[in-house]
Amino acid sequence: MTAKVHLIKLCVGAEDVDDLVQWQRNPQAKGQDGLPRHITRMWPKRSEDLLSGGSLYWVFKGSVLARQAILRLDEVVGGDGITRCAIVLDPQIIRTAAAPKRPFQGWRYLKPADAPPDLPQARKGDDTLPPELDAALAELGLR
Repeated sequence: MTAKVHLIKLCVGAEDVDDLVQWQRNPQAKGQDGLPRHITRMWPKRSEDLLSGGSLYWVFKGSVLARQAILRLDEVVGGDGITRCAIVLDPQIIRTAAAPKRPFQGWRYLKPADAPPDLPQARKGDDTLPPELDAALAELGLR
């Protein structure tokens, strides 16, 4: 029996969610199937649990701000001949409530109970908080 689990990772090189969106539009961020992917050295030992509805949660400047559903894990061989894991992601990037997260290396497992909730879809006329303010409110426990 599998138990759903997520991954959490620092979004290195992206300042905010909009940067991630722009980067994933780049053909270099996609596989031959046109889906975005993140390549990592380590193959997740809990792959079945990840593929039972797990997502990759992205951390920007110390706050979790977005997630993408994990569709599958592909084996890829780099130009150096080393086999790696491509985490194939749903192209839809879902913004989450800001949740503070200290820096760490690589990726980590994230229990569903510890994952920040998705933000509701914006309605016409809704204001959005600047990411810095949203993160500051989360740090204070007000968001």
